[in-house]
Amino acid sequence: MSYAKRILKATEVVNLGDVVDAVILAIDVPARRISLGLKQALGDPWVEAAKRLSPGSVIEGPVASITKFGAFIEVSEGVQGLVHISEIVPDRRLNHPSDVLRVGQVVKALVLELDKEKRQLKLSMKQLIPTSLDEFLAEHKAGDAVTGRVVSVENGIAQVELGEGIFCPCKLPAAAPIAAPTPEPAPSGKVDLSAFSSMLKTKWKTGSAGPESTAGKPAASAAGPAQPGQVRNFRITQIDPTAKQISLELVP
Repeated sequence: MSYAKRILKATEVVNLGDVVDAVILAIDVPARRISLGLKQALGDPWVEAAKRLSPGSVIEGPVASITKFGAFIEVSEGVQGLVHISEIVPDRRLNHPSDVLRVGQVVKALVLELDKEKRQLKLSMKQLIPTSLDEFLAEHKAGDAVTGRVVSVENGIAQVELGEGIFCPCKLPAAAPIAAPTPEPAPSGKVDLSAFSSMLKTKWKTGSAGPESTAGKPAASAAGPAQPGQVRNFRITQIDPTAKQISLELVP
């Protein structure tokens, strides 16, 4: 009787004497029975949804229900999409979707996948929320000089942190051997490594690391092999906003 909801009693939809449109589903002559469908006469909402909801499109609708694994968003009558708990927010792991969502709340989501046959619609809210990486990609291009912290070095590839949540590879020059870190005397002040991300973000957004850039933090080295923990100068060799990938080269 309905694509939109589960019907427990026929009187929820029709009453005696109502004139309705129906589609003949089957005819059993020996049993003298005809099977009819009301919902088929109204049209399948998932067929219409498949025509207008392609991957990458944005929908807006109220939260219809919440479960421990995600939230269902009402896209249109008879069509609901699931936002998995891992696709709600980008910056932290939720214990339950109700930590940030409530039934009836109107939200926007990105269409990831629609399966008309299985009547499944996968959505993402977090992919509509700009991240530090999105901002960095929008504000930079190939050839730009940047400052970053070397997180690790392995097999000639350095993993570099350019800001909070922004990590990218840098192929080191073959002629420059990877030297083991040289023990140094402990600094008088405690080095706050957790502040690097904030400092680097300030650096690429304003062009200056700010007044705290030299307070207890190693400055960018001008030469020598790259070592974990160093803040070095790099140049962007390739940037792909679609794949959200950045490649770097070390500036001597």
